[in-house]
Amino acid sequence: MTTKFDAVIIGTGQAGPSLAARLAGAGMNAAIIERKRFGGTCVNNGCIPTKALVASAQAARTAERAAEYGVRIDGPVRVDMKAVKARKDAIVRRSNEGVEKWLKSTKNLTVYEGHARFESSHAVRVNGDLLEADKIFINVGGRASRPPLPGLDEVGFLDNSSMMEVDFLPEHLIVVGGSYIGLEFGQMYRRFGSEVTIVEKTSRLISREDEDVTDAVKSILENEGVSIRLSAECLTVEKRGDKIAIRLDCQSGGSEVVGSHLLLAVGRVPNTDDLGLDKAGIATDRRGYIVVDDELKTNVPEVWALGDCNGKGAFTHTSYNDYEIVAANLLDGGRRRVSDRIETYGLFIDPPLGRAGMTEAQVRASGRKALVGKRPMTRVSRAIEKGETQGFMKIVVDAETKEILGAAILGVGGDEVIHSVLDVMYAKAPYTVIQNAMHIHPTVTELIPTMLGELKPME
Repeated sequence: MTTKFDAVIIGTGQAGPSLAARLAGAGMNAAIIERKRFGGTCVNNGCIPTKALVASAQAARTAERAAEYGVRIDGPVRVDMKAVKARKDAIVRRSNEGVEKWLKSTKNLTVYEGHARFESSHAVRVNGDLLEADKIFINVGGRASRPPLPGLDEVGFLDNSSMMEVDFLPEHLIVVGGSYIGLEFGQMYRRFGSEVTIVEKTSRLISREDEDVTDAVKSILENEGVSIRLSAECLTVEKRGDKIAIRLDCQSGGSEVVGSHLLLAVGRVPNTDDLGLDKAGIATDRRGYIVVDDELKTNVPEVWALGDCNGKGAFTHTSYNDYEIVAANLLDGGRRRVSDRIETYGLFIDPPLGRAGMTEAQVRASGRKALVGKRPMTRVSRAIEKGETQGFMKIVVDAETKEILGAAILGVGGDEVIHSVLDVMYAKAPYTVIQNAMHIHPTVTELIPTMLGELKPME
């Protein structure tokens, strides 16, 4: 059976549903296809469930520290992992079912559940049905990558998806990968009560960040008892009875870590290998990401790629911004571009990191004259009052234009505070705008103007 549509959207991650609703609302006859769970990674095994788990871990940590605040809790703090998982599952279910109900009740939109594969540049087959469309939008996301570690086939391991099914406390969780996913899971399971070792191949955690940021993050985790092993070359894994052993150094027989469970958090790959892109003539790069231009168009006319599968961002907010760009350009007469956006993201350990724009290292490499300001959280009254003084704030500005080039806020509220800086960056306003603004006391944000008043030339 062949059905003709004005538009077909493949995938229901952060970009797909909103785009489908906009197109249908504009009078197009549209279809959207989902092969597994409505809502994609963020809803089912990414942002929403992990932040729900982070919240439970934070509650456990706060309870452990209650005496510091003059609050007495009789007996040791105990974490019920089945209840933690049940809470997370309920939050996920509401979001997942909400997306499904929304799509299935949208006028002019047909929902297909099944695996979509291209048969030509503007024809997709799903469940035996052939869907033809003038416009096709690919929003298929990504999945956890599997590194080529010797011995991995002989041991059981977890990734960010299978971790969502864990309803017990691992005795000793070994996390391979010292970036965002690995650090968040590492801290949360340490707070739940597991022994945790994070193993990272490079010499620093989250190596895309400045060294002062990575050093501070390392200290935060180690202060909570997380063991961190860096420069772990030549990793091999093996069964050791009912345990898992990770060898870290192949030069001398080397050291090893023995734990009860293994979590792989070493990056992600796009879900583009089984879409039949070759039949459509849609180009991908060597890593499998769909090649798009600044307006998210592929090399095939009237075919777009949005979200994690296009390699232009690996976050929920970049995926949703992809939708905004495409919708504005198609329906609102806009000329929005990917290159217009400023890179920004968060690391949701506790305290969190909020990042926007260029790192200090990137500014140095650019050769431009710059000013830098930095303030430790030990000099932020709100952080002191909350008993959360780990971390610091840092901002870099162009010495000639006075525009803000980048900022890192690692500390209490950092994931929210960063937006006050980001908004000024989008306005292309001089840093003096925020420096002269009056903020509420006592807050973390109120110290940004103070920090800007203490800028020094970057050496």
